[in-house]
Amino acid sequence: MAQLSERITIDPTICHGKPVIRGMRYPVEMILELLGGGMSADDILADYEDLEYADIMAALNYAARMIQVKRLEPVPA
Repeated sequence: MAQLSERITIDPTICHGKPVIRGMRYPVEMILELLGGGMSADDILADYEDLEYADIMAALNYAARMIQVKRLEPVPA
Protein backbone atom coordinates (compact mmCIF):
# COMPACT_ATOMS: atom_id res chain seq x y z
CA MET A 1 0.00 0.00 0.00
CA ALA A 2 2.87 2.40 0.76
CA GLN A 3 4.22 1.97 -2.75
CA LEU A 4 0.81 2.73 -4.21
CA SER A 5 0.46 5.97 -2.27
CA GLU A 6 3.97 7.00 -3.35
CA ARG A 7 3.36 6.23 -7.02
CA ILE A 8 -0.23 7.43 -7.46
CA THR A 9 -0.97 11.00 -6.44
CA ILE A 10 -4.03 13.21 -6.60
CA ASP A 11 -3.63 16.97 -6.73
CA PRO A 12 -6.45 19.30 -7.84
CA THR A 13 -3.90 21.44 -9.69
CA ILE A 14 -2.60 18.54 -11.82
CA CYS A 15 -4.80 17.04 -14.56
CA HIS A 16 -7.97 18.37 -12.89
CA GLY A 17 -7.42 16.19 -9.84
CA LYS A 18 -7.29 12.89 -11.69
CA PRO A 19 -5.00 10.22 -10.20
CA VAL A 20 -1.58 10.58 -11.85
CA ILE A 21 1.79 8.89 -11.73
CA ARG A 22 4.16 10.48 -9.16
CA GLY A 23 2.75 13.98 -9.58
CA MET A 24 3.60 14.02 -13.29
CA ARG A 25 1.01 14.67 -15.94
CA TYR A 26 0.50 10.99 -16.74
CA PRO A 27 -3.01 10.06 -15.61
CA VAL A 28 -3.53 6.50 -14.42
CA GLU A 29 -6.38 6.39 -16.93
CA MET A 30 -3.93 6.96 -19.82
CA ILE A 31 -1.65 4.14 -18.68
CA LEU A 32 -4.62 1.78 -18.47
CA GLU A 33 -5.84 2.83 -21.92
CA LEU A 34 -2.41 2.19 -23.42
CA LEU A 35 -2.28 -1.27 -21.84
CA GLY A 36 -5.87 -1.99 -22.90
CA GLY A 37 -5.02 -0.90 -26.43
CA GLY A 38 -2.37 -3.56 -26.68
CA MET A 39 0.83 -1.79 -25.67
CA SER A 40 3.14 -3.74 -23.41
CA ALA A 41 4.78 -2.26 -20.36
CA ASP A 42 8.04 -2.23 -22.32
CA ASP A 43 6.37 -0.31 -25.17
CA ILE A 44 5.06 2.30 -22.73
CA LEU A 45 8.42 2.65 -21.02
CA ALA A 46 10.12 3.14 -24.39
CA ASP A 47 7.65 5.89 -25.34
CA TYR A 48 7.57 7.61 -21.93
CA GLU A 49 11.14 7.50 -20.64
CA ASP A 50 10.40 9.19 -17.31
CA LEU A 51 8.03 6.37 -16.30
CA GLU A 52 9.22 3.30 -14.44
CA TYR A 53 7.95 -0.26 -14.48
CA ALA A 54 6.74 0.19 -10.89
CA ASP A 55 4.58 3.12 -12.08
CA ILE A 56 2.74 0.85 -14.51
CA MET A 57 2.24 -1.81 -11.86
CA ALA A 58 0.96 0.85 -9.45
CA ALA A 59 -1.56 2.01 -12.08
CA LEU A 60 -2.84 -1.55 -12.42
CA ASN A 61 -2.97 -2.00 -8.66
CA TYR A 62 -4.84 1.29 -8.28
CA ALA A 63 -7.38 0.22 -10.91
CA ALA A 64 -7.87 -3.13 -9.19
CA ARG A 65 -8.57 -1.38 -5.89
CA MET A 66 -11.02 1.04 -7.50
CA ILE A 67 -13.19 -1.74 -8.88
CA GLN A 68 -13.38 -3.71 -5.65
CA VAL A 69 -17.05 -3.36 -4.85
CA LYS A 70 -19.50 -5.54 -3.01
CA ARG A 71 -22.16 -5.50 -5.71
CA LEU A 72 -22.99 -3.69 -8.93
CA GLU A 73 -26.51 -2.47 -9.61
CA PRO A 74 -27.79 -2.09 -13.18
CA VAL A 75 -28.41 1.47 -14.28
CA PRO A 76 -32.14 2.01 -14.83
CA ALA A 77 -33.03 2.66 -18.46
